[in-house]
Amino acid sequence: MDNLRERLAAVRERIARAAERAGRDPAGILLLAVTKLFPATVIHEAYAAGLRDFGENYVQEFERKAPEVASLAGARFHLIGHLQSNKSQKAAELFQGIQTVDSPRLARRLEATGRALEVMLEVKLSPEQAKSGAAPAELPELIAAVRECPHLRLLGLMTMPPWSDDPEASRGYFRQLRELAERHALAHLSMGMSHDLEAAIEEGATCVRVGTALFGRRKKQ
Repeated sequence: MDNLRERLAAVRERIARAAERAGRDPAGILLLAVTKLFPATVIHEAYAAGLRDFGENYVQEFERKAPEVASLAGARFHLIGHLQSNKSQKAAELFQGIQTVDSPRLARRLEATGRALEVMLEVKLSPEQAKSGAAPAELPELIAAVRECPHLRLLGLMTMPPWSDDPEASRGYFRQLRELAERHALAHLSMGMSHDLEAAIEEGATCVRVGTALFGRRKKQ
């Protein structure tokens, strides 16, 4: 637990320094603790350390953990992994936010659940086949579809650059996402992880998704 508090303090210091360099207020940057593949006990420890927003990648995995964290008052859970349309009902029951809406069809499926959700649109900026998301050219149609859904509150855009050991390799993708958000008058950007959060913040991130820097390496499934 002490180790987690130390890591959390170090991550918050990194966020504050990056925000200062960018002339931004660090209070405007959400630290989303990524707890995928970690047990519910880790969420409890992170909550005790002061974290309130948690990111999960898999609906089925979090469905197993949800009963164990239901008592955490004020905790918010965000889906940051790809969402199949046939899991939209369960996702809407489990999460307060969905950061990976990538099609009008998925938006309509989430709307049909009747649950109030904060959503972000995942944009595919990488040529990697494994990456999900809408193409930039598809954003006008997708934005219009989400705005026709009264239960969905559109916050902004999210992306996942190709992995690189060099954090600067992500900067161009972050800048492109910011420019897309500005073009479409969207206020929030979910981008940046443990290794490249500084570049993301300098390019305008309002949410950074941090797992390894807080909790260490995950065990592979």
